[in-house]
Amino acid sequence: MGFIVDLNCDMGESFGDYTLGNDGEVIRYITSSNIACGFHASDPNIMEKTVRLCQEHHVMAGAHPGYPDLMGFGRRSMDVSEGDLVNYVIYQTGALRGFLALRGMPLQHIKMHGALYNSLVNNDAAYLRIVESAAKAFGDVIFLTLGTVKTAELKKACREKGIRIALEGFPDRMYTDEGELLPRKYKEAVLKDPELIARRAIRMVKEKGVESISGRWIAMELDTMCIHGDNMESIEAAQKIREYSLTEGITIKPLCEFV
Repeated sequence: MGFIVDLNCDMGESFGDYTLGNDGEVIRYITSSNIACGFHASDPNIMEKTVRLCQEHHVMAGAHPGYPDLMGFGRRSMDVSEGDLVNYVIYQTGALRGFLALRGMPLQHIKMHGALYNSLVNNDAAYLRIVESAAKAFGDVIFLTLGTVKTAELKKACREKGIRIALEGFPDRMYTDEGELLPRKYKEAVLKDPELIARRAIRMVKEKGVESISGRWIAMELDTMCIHGDNMESIEAAQKIREYSLTEGITIKPLCEFV
């Protein structure tokens, strides 16, 4: 039996006259797009443009809500109440859904961004409150979170509530021994070798795990892998992942088709 995985990328992160990322290149290799919603990056024009790009390339779209932190790109932790977090996610996702509706496209998923994403990995109560509220607001969407042994149990618990969770891996990021992403302040945090990223991605899917920065093997089930489109190395890696998947028994398809 073969393996199935989604390939996603954070997109639409430009703002006004400032351009960030290579959306037009990476869109050719992915199956799902996480679109910034104006809090950590993007603006209405960029959101509309990114939705249109997804439609043209038959890529499923999802919301990528973050902290209200344009200056820090959403990568700085903020002391925010659970109630405020729920409202932030509903507000941002609602904005994106408007642009999707304009083009007759569905909202496939919601993936938190940056520091918000990382903080919720260790706060099940806050995460559950957010996803339960968002599910009420937006229906049967899929929620992405970091793939760990702990979140695998969270996925099972959410399934019992009728909420779909997809577990995510990052082949272009280094992991700690605890199975979390190594903070970007460390120079080893982001991998730059396209061949290494691609081979790492294939191994993560087939062997259901990842090697940490110290060489420790961390078991994890993965539904989707994230490639960052803000450097050409990752785009080349995405192309290689596509190529290697053909000979490694891996089928790449959107989350909505199997989660």
